[in-house]
Amino acid sequence: PSQTLSNSEYHHLREVAIKTIRHLGIVGECNIQYALNPQTAEYRVIEVNARLSRSSALASKATGYPLAFVAAKLALGFTLPELKNTVTQSTTACYEPALDYIVMKIPRWDLSKFESAVTTIGTEMKSVGEVMAIGRSFEEVLQKALRSLVIGADGFTAQSNGRFSIPDAEKEIKEPTTRRIFAIAQALRAGVSTAQIHEMSKIDLWFLEKMRHIIEIEQQLTKVKTLTEPLLRLAKENGFSDRQIATIKKTNESSVRTMRKTHKILPVVKQIDTLAGEFPAKTNYLYMTYHGTENDVKAGKKQIAVIGSGPYCIGSSVEFDWCSVQTLRTLRSRGRNTIMINCNPETVSTDYDESDTLYFEELSLERVLDITDFEKPEGVIISTGGQVANNLALPLHRNKVPILGTTPENIDRAEDRHIFSKLLDASKVDQPEWTQVTDRKKALKSAAEFGYPVLVRPSYVLSGSAMSVAYDEQSLIECLQKAADISSDHPVVISKFIENAREIEVDGVAMGGMLVLYAFSEHVENAGTHSGDATLVLPPQRTYLETIRRSRKIANAIIKALNITGPFNIQLLAKENRLQVIECNVRASRSFPFVSKATGHNFIALATRAMLGEDVRGLYKTLDLDKVAVKSPQFSYGRIKGADPVGYVEMGSTGEVACFGESFGEALLASMQAAGMRLPKKNVLISIGGDENKVKMLDSLRTLSKLGLTLYATEKTTDFLSEQGIACNKVFKIHTELEPNILTLIENGTFDLIINIPTRALTRDRADGFIIRRRAIDYNIPLITNRQLADVFIAALAESILKP
Repeated sequence: PSQTLSNSEYHHLREVAIKTIRHLGIVGECNIQYALNPQTAEYRVIEVNARLSRSSALASKATGYPLAFVAAKLALGFTLPELKNTVTQSTTACYEPALDYIVMKIPRWDLSKFESAVTTIGTEMKSVGEVMAIGRSFEEVLQKALRSLVIGADGFTAQSNGRFSIPDAEKEIKEPTTRRIFAIAQALRAGVSTAQIHEMSKIDLWFLEKMRHIIEIEQQLTKVKTLTEPLLRLAKENGFSDRQIATIKKTNESSVRTMRKTHKILPVVKQIDTLAGEFPAKTNYLYMTYHGTENDVKAGKKQIAVIGSGPYCIGSSVEFDWCSVQTLRTLRSRGRNTIMINCNPETVSTDYDESDTLYFEELSLERVLDITDFEKPEGVIISTGGQVANNLALPLHRNKVPILGTTPENIDRAEDRHIFSKLLDASKVDQPEWTQVTDRKKALKSAAEFGYPVLVRPSYVLSGSAMSVAYDEQSLIECLQKAADISSDHPVVISKFIENAREIEVDGVAMGGMLVLYAFSEHVENAGTHSGDATLVLPPQRTYLETIRRSRKIANAIIKALNITGPFNIQLLAKENRLQVIECNVRASRSFPFVSKATGHNFIALATRAMLGEDVRGLYKTLDLDKVAVKSPQFSYGRIKGADPVGYVEMGSTGEVACFGESFGEALLASMQAAGMRLPKKNVLISIGGDENKVKMLDSLRTLSKLGLTLYATEKTTDFLSEQGIACNKVFKIHTELEPNILTLIENGTFDLIINIPTRALTRDRADGFIIRRRAIDYNIPLITNRQLADVFIAALAESILKP
């Protein structure tokens, strides 16, 4: 609940809300946003939304009061006194929620993935997800929420890595960025007063004093030689994790955990009860806190725990939550009691009626062990929650937590590049050349041996971009300069980048090292565009049956070598009759919901049954389908100011859509339109870099010119098209300032579509091409920046216009 509103302010705003909804005649859910001056109590209503809002899900999860459910019942004509409170199961829905705990939501940003993106935050939403933490003190929920973000933060302070060092903390406090909270921590540690920070930020002093309290406890922990039981308990009550305490005391996390358990400093399990304990709660909706002396519930029996995927972010979105929910439903259908552990209020998995027991908790090793120590489940499923859950496999196994499905040792064999590479060699499976280097000299030598281009994967870079493609020695040096520290602690992986290769994905289910169910998807874009940003087609339209047969053989070899039981995803490169494996994920992948819906077979349900030990072999039809499904990425470049909207090896999309069609072209157009593409009706701008791109796109451009559209092109592209007899209007590049200038025409809304193909794929430039792409986004003009996607889009457009 609100922490800084006075009683009179709270009730005044409540009365205004009641008057507003009565005046507007609102039935069901409503969201009102206020601006309130804390000095004068002057207020303004900013907006009223007579619908469910983003904060409705948050409010429902925070209070246990299901707003959408109640709103739907009210729309059907029920009244509040007729509806039962599903948490207490004795009171009615006309009781306003009362909380004896604190809930905090923190947004998850991913702006560091985009070079030159503006990281300031303000009136326009930029976050791609959020987390929620529940506890009994502000300090506890703040630290818990920061850990739940899965950005490498151990809490508000005492980080075990150097990622949250802010060069100019005061600047980021005055002009809020995505790292402002860590700038405040740094300023408080440096001795800046809460009054000064309040003056810079206007953040309420109540919040700042609570943050200062966390820093004070950190300083106490630093000063004492021996950690006492009272101080350890104080730290735990204020949200310090075992890892944070270990960082301060220069020891390890397991030692702190052992000490804590020796002193019987254990979290207690509490229920979300909506009425602050005034009535007995009968709910399975739980959280853990160190502010308490006894558990509200008893441990369950014969349970299986499912670990969720944490916050939505670029790379992990609702796809993994779908997998978790399907796992829960399958387990319950097989008569198993279920435990769900997750911290994301936007998900279905955190609806308390989806599992027998819901722990709304952070997905840290410490907290999952706390839960498994208390509940003692028969098994834990980690393979449906994406990489966040998968990373817990080995640590949980070392703590004797039973993992269902593929063994943690075999998961680790797939995750470790060295071990997996040897496994592929032993299985006679081809892979791109790669090496791991610890200094710049070795990196340059390896790249020269492989031959450019090469793919560079620093283990940690300041820009946040995990991968880059280097086309020559100079660009490799630039990639390496981004790395904070190339050393044995921060090695860089250099691998041969295969140009003009097709990428194929195999999603499947295995049982005891035997392939049971599989689906082959192909990328429209050439390999190099991240699989999360690629346009995916199922069944494959351009892949030979022989290639599919060989891909299946490779999948069988890997599955057998890793003895996989459950879900898996394998990514392959196909070029000139050669197949090479990029990686194998021994878990559900981002495309599992897509292949399940496209083929009609629920891959996760079958994988879950396989993990339970059932025989799930059968005849599954996944190649010879009577329809084509196309999945298209959706980007948020309109909100991410300054970012270059071009495909890259690092994932940039924040969502996806998929559509079916009788043909590939029909499905592609439907899918791209669902993702926000508008079909051109009048004018198309074409700007193609490089002679190779121009020649390879010639047939497509001829087709485009026959569709009744007016073509505009930059100088060199115009010259090329004119030589080929294709009519187009010449426009001049931005830097020439000659008219007609591209920039002027874009700003005047002349174009319905811009096709801008960079000279080199997967590289970022700061020249005219970047400005054209950026202006296209800023003026909401459909943009295509990939040659393969442009080709198939033009073919599909022609098919839709010219078909009888």
